[in-house]
Amino acid sequence: MALRRILVLVAVLATSVVLGTPASAAPPAPAPAAACDYPAWQAGRQYNPGDIVRYTDGNYYITVHANPGYDPVISHWFWDPYSCDGGGDPDPGGFVVSEAQFNQMFPSRNPFYTYSGLRTAMSAFPAFANTGSDTVRRQEAAAFLANVSHETGGLVHIVEQNQDNYPHYCDPNQPYGCPAGQAAYYGRGPIQLSWNFNYNAAGNALGLPLLTNPWLVQNDAAVAWKTGLWYWMTQSGPGSMSGHTAMTGGHGFGQSIRSINGALECDGGNPGQVQSRVTKYQQFTQLLGVSPGGNLYC
Repeated sequence: MALRRILVLVAVLATSVVLGTPASAAPPAPAPAAACDYPAWQAGRQYNPGDIVRYTDGNYYITVHANPGYDPVISHWFWDPYSCDGGGDPDPGGFVVSEAQFNQMFPSRNPFYTYSGLRTAMSAFPAFANTGSDTVRRQEAAAFLANVSHETGGLVHIVEQNQDNYPHYCDPNQPYGCPAGQAAYYGRGPIQLSWNFNYNAAGNALGLPLLTNPWLVQNDAAVAWKTGLWYWMTQSGPGSMSGHTAMTGGHGFGQSIRSINGALECDGGNPGQVQSRVTKYQQFTQLLGVSPGGNLYC
């Protein structure tokens, strides 16, 4: 009888250890991380939600809608970018703006401006909204999207609405001229890229024939977003720094305005337009749960 009681007690203690009751019990070892080794994408092959592929450019994509092998960098509705950092977990840390928040920011957006197109474009600029503290990352995302919202009427307009301006964006003094036509370099995309020299520079940086085919910016969402991020990340425009540097270097939202349209809006040029950008930035930072910081005006 005594032996039976001892056996029962041992069994109870063993069960307690399995359930993790004792404070000193060691936590279970984590499962080994999955290797980042997914098959190459194949045109014409059936893909179902959750399937992950390696595209020809070395980036990974995950199927969000079943499709018969559509190209991941063209058919953005069917695919989302997938990050293999952190042992294969999708997008560790994540973009600081979720798709739900993106939709809240742009409730009337044109379907052309897809969230997946933005995510695809971000793979070309990994430092975007991924530099510095979480606060800085959120502030930069809010700043970029606030300026984009202002430029496009809330992501409604794909091309510049005032067609009278179209012939003005050709600088014939550039050695490459305007091969797509004098009136071909009007504003397009989220940042309203304009002028032949900007299309040339953006095309060279992105490996795209934008000088000869500027219409790519209004026909491909990922290309459109890439041109916006190219300008934001690398161009100072009429300012002294890029929008990215303004936000990650602690210079404030006002300097990002200066880099985009400071020649016309800053220093009292058009305070109403500046206020419109600042108000949108404040709304977006509030949505992302972060302070807008200082130096909001230019």
